[in-house]
Amino acid sequence: MTNEPHIGHLIKEELRNQGRTITWLAKQLECSRQNAYKILNRNWIYTDMLLRISNILDHDFFKCFSDYIKDVKSN
Repeated sequence: MTNEPHIGHLIKEELRNQGRTITWLAKQLECSRQNAYKILNRNWIYTDMLLRISNILDHDFFKCFSDYIKDVKSN
């Protein structure tokens, strides 16, 4: 599949939209800032971590993938 959503970029964008920092996210995840950067630089993420981040940011990142699948199927 082409143009798949890059989850790290989506999370970074949502952080910016909320005016939050990666340091803030690291504190919420109870991990180091370096580890948070590693998570956000990946184009994949474990679903349990994505659920935690979705809850922390109050944003449904799973919907991004659902919408992508619908778009691919409609084309």
